[in-house]
Amino acid sequence: MIKNICCIGAGYVGGPTMAVIAKQCPEIKVTVVDVNQQRINAWNDADLNNLPVYEPGLADIVQEARGRNLFFSTEVDQAIDQADMIFISVNTPTKTYGIGKGKAADLKYIELCARQIARVAKTDKIIVEKSTLPVRTASAIRDILDNTGNKVKFQILSNPEFLAEGTAISDLLNPDRVLIGGNPETEEGQAAINVLTEIYARWVPENRILTTNVWSSELSKLTANAFLAQRVSSINAMSEICEKTGADIDEVAQAIGLDSRIGSKFLKASVGFGGSCFQKDILNLVYIASSYGLDQVADYWEQVIIMNDYQKSRFANNIITTLYNTISGKKIAFLGWAFKKDTNDTRESAAIYVADYLLNEQAELAVYDPKVSEQQVLTDLNYLNTRSEQENVNLISFNSCPYENCKDAHAIAVLTEWDEFKTYDWQRIYDNMLKPAFVFDGRNILNEKELTKIGFKYQGIGK
Repeated sequence: MIKNICCIGAGYVGGPTMAVIAKQCPEIKVTVVDVNQQRINAWNDADLNNLPVYEPGLADIVQEARGRNLFFSTEVDQAIDQADMIFISVNTPTKTYGIGKGKAADLKYIELCARQIARVAKTDKIIVEKSTLPVRTASAIRDILDNTGNKVKFQILSNPEFLAEGTAISDLLNPDRVLIGGNPETEEGQAAINVLTEIYARWVPENRILTTNVWSSELSKLTANAFLAQRVSSINAMSEICEKTGADIDEVAQAIGLDSRIGSKFLKASVGFGGSCFQKDILNLVYIASSYGLDQVADYWEQVIIMNDYQKSRFANNIITTLYNTISGKKIAFLGWAFKKDTNDTRESAAIYVADYLLNEQAELAVYDPKVSEQQVLTDLNYLNTRSEQENVNLISFNSCPYENCKDAHAIAVLTEWDEFKTYDWQRIYDNMLKPAFVFDGRNILNEKELTKIGFKYQGIGK
């Protein structure tokens, strides 16, 4: 019987996941720990608008469970010591150094967690991998726990997340599937699988809870993200062909999406995919394939990334060529900075790379996003280290009013598909732009003729 759960990592996965478990299992104490004091303070803020993660519905769940059986703390050792089950939900970025640089997952945070658990734990515990990890990471975790611990017994489970940011709460409450990988060949391993299964079975139908061996579970997460990203790059590749031939990419997507073997999801042409998972997981898959000498497999998946990067640069180039091959000193308004709607996550957002491209051409950017702060925008650009921090400050302006943000702009680039953009008075926006003015939606240029044709109303922007 699980009475105490600890989750190491209070980010985009750990926070929402543990909040939902606490809501659905009020008899279990759930403690989310992180070494980042500022982040923990935000989770504990009385003003729920200040939560570090924005997801529709998350604030209501946190309000219900926080202080009852959901707690956020920096007391990592204490939470580990008291827990019966420990979720590891820390960052696994792509390596920026050494062997596997640019492709392999950096597991230093995972190893640090394992060593800390081994040092602190004095009673048997179930360890659950929640972070996205390369295949056979569980074996490394087990080696550390078994050889550096206090001779207690650990069971290692893989329970990858399949959340889509922006719909994370609905995904958690009504998942397509819950995947639990373990070691069913031993009595203790099967018992651990059963314990985690019982927790999810409190609200998830049992036919949606899939159990596998650990290696299959770890690889399933990478494979799922690779397949989804592949669809995005595929439709984006077709969008350029459509532009050259006069075909309509939306009509093509609708036609192929009605094929039951293909389906309609992830067939929206755009400026490219972003977020913390797709690119990182595909690069990880490329590295795994290469490490086994599967060069053709590695090249196949790497092409998905190449197409995605090309789509971003193509979009930026489209803006430049449309504005008569020079954007120096011209104001270009960005609507949206998050990598998708209904999230404040900007990791690998297409907006960052498009902005960087345009700033290198000395454009002046005006940025508006309903959930992303000015500081986050500057942090994202400064991380690229293309220009000095002061240059970025000088070239970027912000306005809390989208209409003012777009005023006197030569062009507008819609980079995030926020629903509120559909409600704007586009006649008013267009009238206050410098003429000739252009609106870019990640695929097409909506010039004056096209805007007039659609009555100056939002249509297709940011899909």
